[in-house]
Amino acid sequence: MTVESTAARTPRRSAGSKAGSSGTKAAGTTGTKRTTRTTAKKGADAANGDGPQLVQLLTPEGKRVKNAEYDGYVAGITPEELRGLYRDMVLTRRFDAEATALQRQGELGLWASLLGQEAAQIGSGRATREDDYVFPTYREHGVAWCRGVDPTNLLGMFRGVNNGGWDPNSNNFHLYTIVIGSQALHATGYAMGVAKDGADSAVIAYFGDGASSQGDVAEAFTFSAVYNAPVVFFCQNNQWAISEPTEKQTRVPLYQRAQGFGFPGVRVDGNDVLACLAVTKWALERARAGEGPTLVEAYTYRMGAHTTSDDPSRYRGDEERLAWEAKDPILRLRRHLEASNHADEGFFAELETESEALGRRVREAVRAMPDPDHFAIFENAYADGHALVDEERAQFAAYQASFTDAEGV
Repeated sequence: MTVESTAARTPRRSAGSKAGSSGTKAAGTTGTKRTTRTTAKKGADAANGDGPQLVQLLTPEGKRVKNAEYDGYVAGITPEELRGLYRDMVLTRRFDAEATALQRQGELGLWASLLGQEAAQIGSGRATREDDYVFPTYREHGVAWCRGVDPTNLLGMFRGVNNGGWDPNSNNFHLYTIVIGSQALHATGYAMGVAKDGADSAVIAYFGDGASSQGDVAEAFTFSAVYNAPVVFFCQNNQWAISEPTEKQTRVPLYQRAQGFGFPGVRVDGNDVLACLAVTKWALERARAGEGPTLVEAYTYRMGAHTTSDDPSRYRGDEERLAWEAKDPILRLRRHLEASNHADEGFFAELETESEALGRRVREAVRAMPDPDHFAIFENAYADGHALVDEERAQFAAYQASFTDAEGV
């Protein structure tokens, strides 16, 4: 299986000034008349410099471009580290493809693919420190990889055998959050606690463009700004909130929303792993230094379905998908590695073998997962037990026993 040929990357050009920070001028921020444009047209405008500028360090062709403001955050990156970022993205995509296949085979109840968003997740995930705390949605498989969560642990919830599969405190990586936008509030509250404890760590919350319309996210912005919480809000704008395009979510670019709450926002090329790494490092350092929250909008594209229960062909055209497929984030970094002589064919072949081994391990682990204890749902609801829970457990036990009685008749 060729793991680098099935996703997307983003056409953007370098931002030479303070791209996306509070006060940045951008198209579409004044006036009352709204012009509706397709997502593909917006992407083309940004590529041509007609839309909001974004931070880019690698072009879709893999060429390194200069950015005075953010170059310093990746200036010391070594060829080995670049290969590591490439490996992260390839293996994350391979795991994601295997999980999608397992769902289609009936092994998982549902799966939310990250196809096309690998650079945003790996770049931002590798920018975190071990003592930072991460609050994901249900699609941050690449960030989980960066935080050291075993990929097989992500699948238990989607198979229906557990409620998460890992201890959040072991990796400072919270359990996946299904409720849209709620993790932004969780992250803000945690960050306020970090500040009160006097720690110099930071918190990062992930959400999508659709979640940016949720009241929970607006409340998180308000509290984080007022209390100067050390939190980074990382919005992966993949252009589609299920079937709703971004232009039906906002009248201005998403990163500009931060201005109204009193903290900076920046738009980054979400298919450029170096730019995502640099911008997230900058935002996390701001947080640790006591400078408050930041909104990072990673401008990317969801190549596949919202989840495996979705059919994207019903609401978007093939030409849009193909336009973004031509800008694959993994292919972009491969081109850079090859042009810079930082990787040879032996490296890519070895990685392909490793990715196939990962796929086999994931398949075997999922099929070996034991069924959950039917009574586990009653455990840990209350620390010291509860009479109502005891009553419900007894009722459920009687219900289960009724099946045994019926079989014995």
